[in-house]
Amino acid sequence: MKKENWMLWLLLLITVSHLGAQDRKELSSYVDPRIGTAHCRWFHFAPGASPFGMAKPGPSTNGHYGNPSGWEAVGYDYRHTSIEGFPNFHEFQVGGVSLMPTKGTLITTPGELEDSLSSYRSAFDRADEQATAGYYAVLLKRYGIKAEVTATPRVAFQRFTFPAGTDSHILFDIGNKQGESGDVKDAHVYMTPDGRIEGYVITLPAYVQKYQRGAEVAMYFSAVTDKKPVSYGTFRGDKQTAGEKDIKGQGAGMYLTFATGNQEAVTVRLGLSYTSIENARLNLQTEAATLSFDEARAQSHQKWNEYLGRITVSGGTESDRIKFYTGLYHAVLGRGLASDVNGAYPKNTGGVGQIPLNKNGKPLHNHYNTDAVWGAYWNLTPLWALAYPEYYSDFVSSQLLVYNDAGWLGDGIANSRYVSGVGTNFVGLVMAGAYNYGIRDFDVAKAYEASRKNELEYANRPEGAGKDDVDRFRKYGYVDHIDPKPGEWCFSGSHTLEYSFSAYAVAQWAKKLGKTEDYNTLLKLSGSWKNIFDPATKYMRPRYASGKFVDNFKPTEPWRGFQEGNAGQYSFYVPHDPQGLIAQMGKAEFNKRLDSIFTAAQKTTFGGGNTIDAFSGLSAPYNHGNQPCLQMPWMFNYSGKPYLTQKWVRAICNEFYGTEGIHGYGYGQDEDQGQLGAWYVLSAIGLFDVQGGALAQPMMQIGSSLFDKVEIRLNKKYYKGDKLEIVTHNNSADHIYLHQPTFNGKKLSQNAIPFAQLTKGGKLEYSLSDKPAAY
Repeated sequence: MKKENWMLWLLLLITVSHLGAQDRKELSSYVDPRIGTAHCRWFHFAPGASPFGMAKPGPSTNGHYGNPSGWEAVGYDYRHTSIEGFPNFHEFQVGGVSLMPTKGTLITTPGELEDSLSSYRSAFDRADEQATAGYYAVLLKRYGIKAEVTATPRVAFQRFTFPAGTDSHILFDIGNKQGESGDVKDAHVYMTPDGRIEGYVITLPAYVQKYQRGAEVAMYFSAVTDKKPVSYGTFRGDKQTAGEKDIKGQGAGMYLTFATGNQEAVTVRLGLSYTSIENARLNLQTEAATLSFDEARAQSHQKWNEYLGRITVSGGTESDRIKFYTGLYHAVLGRGLASDVNGAYPKNTGGVGQIPLNKNGKPLHNHYNTDAVWGAYWNLTPLWALAYPEYYSDFVSSQLLVYNDAGWLGDGIANSRYVSGVGTNFVGLVMAGAYNYGIRDFDVAKAYEASRKNELEYANRPEGAGKDDVDRFRKYGYVDHIDPKPGEWCFSGSHTLEYSFSAYAVAQWAKKLGKTEDYNTLLKLSGSWKNIFDPATKYMRPRYASGKFVDNFKPTEPWRGFQEGNAGQYSFYVPHDPQGLIAQMGKAEFNKRLDSIFTAAQKTTFGGGNTIDAFSGLSAPYNHGNQPCLQMPWMFNYSGKPYLTQKWVRAICNEFYGTEGIHGYGYGQDEDQGQLGAWYVLSAIGLFDVQGGALAQPMMQIGSSLFDKVEIRLNKKYYKGDKLEIVTHNNSADHIYLHQPTFNGKKLSQNAIPFAQLTKGGKLEYSLSDKPAAY
């Protein structure tokens, strides 16, 4: 063989080996938790957490500032250059128990963001930072200390590697505001005779006070160190009391001082709980009694790869895979455990509840904290149904605990307290979706009862249960518009559309359960969207109680009748009846307007452009950075132009989503506990449920996958199949249009397939081209 042929074969072998190595990369290596962290929410950045965990340790750059309205960006910002501590609780409206290692003179206040040398704050460099699923490390430059965090589900691990000296400190900052926690009502931290550091912090989050006045959120901890301190004391602000073992009240904190050799590590293990210090100890004993930091990290690493490995992709670009697995990571990170290993959980009405135990003494399910599920039906719940149905089942049972205790469902909860946040309530739709997807190992009768009540009843309805205008919805067939006073809002249009959608979902469930009267009532309500459709303008337009449409109507005006959006966006919000909407608008007008919306929106990156603000796109024609729009690019599948869905979904995946700290999810947009990440995951594999499980037989719309092959591992407890494969041919950046889709070799008559068919397992296959298919 000629020399040049040998060289060619060698080059080919090296190339194939390199590609094989790429395919064999651990999935967690694609996860970059720093993506989109400019202006990100408090719960967005907790890289030390395990999947769906309670313990969520991570760095904070500005957490002690809190936020004025209770929801704005706070905690970790990619643009910041200093760290003030490592809190262990990161949930919607829940934050606290922060640790910080320091060296030298003892300083006990966090300092100002503008000055990295103020108080105990420390500068850091991105080059010295490592963040992935389940692990975070950084060098605190001011002190020469390496800080690392990881976790089991309910136990946070923090390891600090110090320089040599007798002045190495660990601060337990307990009694101060952290992130979305709101003001501190009370706190307590103390040292036990055997050297444990224990305590609690009770907070008053803004949204808890808004939706369940007088309620509070409590966090408990029990911590052990693997090295004995040479001294200790308490602090409150700048005031320090050496040798003191106990301090209570706002601002309460404790410090430990160690004598360390050069590069000596001190590890802190913190059992966490929302119910009691005793249960924090139990969680620590059960999950991590003898676990080292490295063992906990390895355990978390394995668990993350298992959860990420429910969906494996090959092909696409490196950037596509980073976006994909970071999005999947956020979807699995978002909503965290709120119950202890023994099934204890914080009750909505106060006190501690108990989840029933199985014959082995284990809780039948878990309880979770959650931001509102507003919009989750277009991203999270279909993803849970496909890849994490056991979690979806848990989530339903979790929400029923709140219903059992308080008598009403809560769209968002923090330690079971109502934190609706959006004034509506979609938990009934989420529960109906679980049932329709085939996930039914929860108390179906109780879930239906709760969902029916959520849709139809209003007497004595607490503010935190949302939908406080459902009586007007039932009276008029729409929520009548009341022009609000300055600084107030009236979401009559969006509520009418939302209530119509959720009524439809529960109607389908009622029909399956043989509840004919409920079905008829709910089905009639589901058509209420037609009552605010203005045939003259062909927009959804709020109406007064008199029946008159609102005056001075501007389709691009946000907030006037439409929450976090405008009439132009919400006019496509009829996911349960797309054909009815198309008939009302006219197919030609529907397609022309929708296509022109995306053409215009592309100029501002499908949102608010490069303005770093969660609400920057509310006046835009399409705003991918928020929930009300997310089904819109998939609506062409119903209007005879599915190739436009393929075109615009691919463009959003490529352009709205990025791979760095500032351009991650748009520019500083609102990645509500994994929703935008989950949307990318579903859209990148080319499956999307516009109805979010609301159909009696849910349908997955088919788009064009970014990847050559996708494998989804199916849960045999819920589905007949072992795995679902999606295989594309001729996939490339220019080949985005879908041709000849088949499932298990049989040609599909449309770009949609029943969810139940997919979960029997098999292969969805199609070719991609640079030219649209003929329809």
